[in-house]
Amino acid sequence: MYSEKVMDHFKNPRNVGEIENASGVGTVGNAKCGDIMRIFLDIDESGIIQDVKFKTFGCGAAVATSSMATELVKGKTVQEALQVTNKAVMEALDGLPPVKVHCSLLAEEAIHAALWDYAEKNGIKIAGLEKPKNDISEEEEEEDY
Repeated sequence: MYSEKVMDHFKNPRNVGEIENASGVGTVGNAKCGDIMRIFLDIDESGIIQDVKFKTFGCGAAVATSSMATELVKGKTVQEALQVTNKAVMEALDGLPPVKVHCSLLAEEAIHAALWDYAEKNGIKIAGLEKPKNDISEEEEEEDY
């Protein structure tokens, strides 16, 4: 059902925790399943993500997608992080069962929410970044499949 990579990131999640005085913090939830994901970014003056941490309340797939998402954005520029999609997270994990695809959408939105918070705090606009959703609904998930 779950790939070895999903199980590894669930059992040994990377970058768990929080960053004090983070450059950006994004929190996204799914009211239907109860998952909540929070991502913390530490972004330097050059726009490079120096550190990233997460806290997730949810199922194993939610923990695994959070862990993988942090790995995918660490060391990247803000613009590169913006390009990390739910599909990229799923591919990096060697796939997710269809009923767990929403977890990868949470990861994508949490990254966007943290980038949005960073942009707001710094009075900047990040090209291509739209105001993130706080809650991912099933109707929106179905459109992204």
